[in-house]
Amino acid sequence: MTHGFGIVGTGVIGAIHADAIAMVPDARLAAVTDVAVSAAAAFAAARGCAAEPDLDALLARPDVDVVSVCVPSGLHAEVGIRAARAGKHLAVEKPIDVTLDAADRLIEAARAAGVALTVISQHRFDPGLIEAKTLIDEGALGRLVLGEASTKWYRTQAYYDSAAWRGTHAMDGGSLMNQGIHYVDLLRWCMGPVREVTALCATQTHQIEVEDTSLAALRFISGALGTIVASTSVFPGFAQRLEITGTGGTVTIEDGAIVRRAFGSGADEPGGPPGGAAAAGSNPAAVDVASHAAQLADLLTAIGARRDPAVTGEDGRAALEIVRAVYESARDGRPVILAP
Repeated sequence: MTHGFGIVGTGVIGAIHADAIAMVPDARLAAVTDVAVSAAAAFAAARGCAAEPDLDALLARPDVDVVSVCVPSGLHAEVGIRAARAGKHLAVEKPIDVTLDAADRLIEAARAAGVALTVISQHRFDPGLIEAKTLIDEGALGRLVLGEASTKWYRTQAYYDSAAWRGTHAMDGGSLMNQGIHYVDLLRWCMGPVREVTALCATQTHQIEVEDTSLAALRFISGALGTIVASTSVFPGFAQRLEITGTGGTVTIEDGAIVRRAFGSGADEPGGPPGGAAAAGSNPAAVDVASHAAQLADLLTAIGARRDPAVTGEDGRAALEIVRAVYESARDGRPVILAP
């Protein structure tokens, strides 16, 4: 069965979704829409699909059964809820939204409508992450003791000035919410739920409402510790990095590829060169489309099998909860305890 996709939002991320849809055998791009009607028309002409004048028109199409939500982050729930109520399955870009209340409303709307909801965390489908998670689940690293997630990227002021919603509390969030949340999700996926967060945030090099640098210390429910670093002020931009250490060894991942495996036996196994889109450290459009395609393919499989997608709405909410706790801790100058 071929699934028809509709894309809401034809910016940089919308283009990535279109490229990913083209890579999935059972998917076709049926239509797009955007508040900038001329942009949607040009996008559709280049992709050989229809351009609809507004969201209602796109949702009314019988050949659209999956909607990719690629609008500014603070509109994800609003658009997703309308699509769910129209009976459309959902692929929502990260973050699920910028507030937990909005995330909860979206999750409930999808549940009530009986549609599948996945929140994009495409790096879970990177080969290095799949291998690392297998090592963890099989106990190769022993009892986990430390997890470290680092996103040291660079964005110019022109990047933030390119759209009025960028760098705002209401529509975007800062370097952690926008750029770092992928590795927040990966850290939690590997290490388990977080119990306590202590954090600092600052706006170092940009004129924006939100932070461009954040640091957080975590205590996981398991008793393991962790750190998160996220910044858009680090010139020229470096690979995203995840390092997981247990009593039996350490695995280090950079941009989706394992670069080192060190086990307690004394064996030290370097990995291959970093994979994925290394240039994403300095270029927002430099994204490895294959991992997006793998997540969309998983969504379609989940729809057919009537199972949950590999990355659920609840997973997206859990990553957002950590980000919100970082912001709360930095604002109030105290640790934040997350609900069990």
